[in-house]
Amino acid sequence: MSQMVTLTANPSLDRTLVLPGPLDRGSVARLGVSSTEPGGKGVNVSRAVAAAGADVVSVLPAAADDPIVTALHGLGLRLATVPVAGAVRTNYTLVEPDGTTTKLNEPGNALDAETRAALTEALRGHAAGARWVVLSGSLPAGTPVDWYATLVRALRDTGARIAVDTSEAPLLALLAAGRDAVPDLLKPNTEELAQLAGVPEAEVVADPAAALAAVATLHERGVHSVLLTLGGDGAMLSTADGGLWSATPPPVTVRSTVGAGDCSLAGYLLADLAGAAPDERLRNAVAYGSASASLPGSAVPTPDQVDGSLVRVVPGPPITTVEHPAVPVPVPAAGRDDR
Repeated sequence: MSQMVTLTANPSLDRTLVLPGPLDRGSVARLGVSSTEPGGKGVNVSRAVAAAGADVVSVLPAAADDPIVTALHGLGLRLATVPVAGAVRTNYTLVEPDGTTTKLNEPGNALDAETRAALTEALRGHAAGARWVVLSGSLPAGTPVDWYATLVRALRDTGARIAVDTSEAPLLALLAAGRDAVPDLLKPNTEELAQLAGVPEAEVVADPAAALAAVATLHERGVHSVLLTLGGDGAMLSTADGGLWSATPPPVTVRSTVGAGDCSLAGYLLADLAGAAPDERLRNAVAYGSASASLPGSAVPTPDQVDGSLVRVVPGPPITTVEHPAVPVPVPAAGRDDR
């Protein structure tokens, strides 16, 4: 049995291209050192969890000889794969010297009904006895937008708690599907929370009351815990029983934001597996997201690269935006990453 199981319906090989200066459209750029790593949001969570020594199984659609499978086996990850005809997609990240990232994501392989059924059974089999199941990332073209809602219902009798991190149509469909399809933990960023609330993102970012009102609607729909990532301003944790905490991150030199939100989720779940209180789960989430942002490409931090001692956690909502002079450009440390 595993402590955690992740599903990545749209896995990817993440190719990071380091630019020598700001992106200049139409010109020729001499790239710096580039890298390719196995990715997709659920895969990123699994990599961070496994790096911390916790037991995790990654469920994903990929042929046995796909490069992503080889790469993940090379990292020592346990996999449950369902074969598909096409190769796993490649996503490209252009990284500028100030940490600004531009994402170019391929669409990924379509999942037919037979493949979705096989993924569901693999997920259910490994979820039995697990502590958490994580459904994370985008859905490939042609996949029903309510598939995450269908999966939550299918997983209810396994006893595992369910966390979801997605966006756009799959996120809206999940929250519209009814209380029996609602996850235990939802990890939106400000853009996704605004989508759910039907308000401009700027309103959620600028007005804590608007953010709290939007989060309250998620609790009303049955979500127990909401981990709201706020980019360079840290994160907020709200629970259905009235708990509310905010955390601000330490100053970091941002190298890449790819996977930072996934590492935040991994940090939260690792702390939960260790029996930590809610405020300490939030502290670990922000520490992991910040550590991830300080690393190149889509690298995930190891525990010795994560320091929660400089993360400030307080009861209640965020009050002001925290400025860190050590960071030359306020690039998000966690939250808006690839899908």
